[in-house]
Amino acid sequence: MPKAASAKKTQSWIQHALEDAKARDVTVLDVRKISDFTDYMVIATGTSNRHVQSTADRVAEALRSHGVRAVGVEGGKIGDWVLIDFGDVIVHVMREEIRDFYNLEKLWSDAKRVEAGENRKAAKTPRTPRKAKAVKK
Repeated sequence: MPKAASAKKTQSWIQHALEDAKARDVTVLDVRKISDFTDYMVIATGTSNRHVQSTADRVAEALRSHGVRAVGVEGGKIGDWVLIDFGDVIVHVMREEIRDFYNLEKLWSDAKRVEAGENRKAAKTPRTPRKAKAVKK
């Protein structure tokens, strides 16, 4: 059985996948001191329902390539808000209107914000490979 990835590595891999998927306004909250069910929350915005869904799919695929499987996924069929639970890290990908309405950053305002480059060294991994497009002849 492979050794479990640290929460920091998982969180960093998630950030890379979100960047690759062109997610906007990625925010990472360190909730270790205020939550007993997860260590980090990663919140990102998708530009449409389809973008939210494909971004969530990309994150799940990227983590699977590192041997990390989601504990659960919610909201994938509708695409307004997809939650992916990786245990130590929970990912929220939502449309802008949904993110503004629920304002998770305010709800978790006591959490420390992790700066974008803070955990880059933890990941040391290549970007998620994109699927090759078929060439029309």
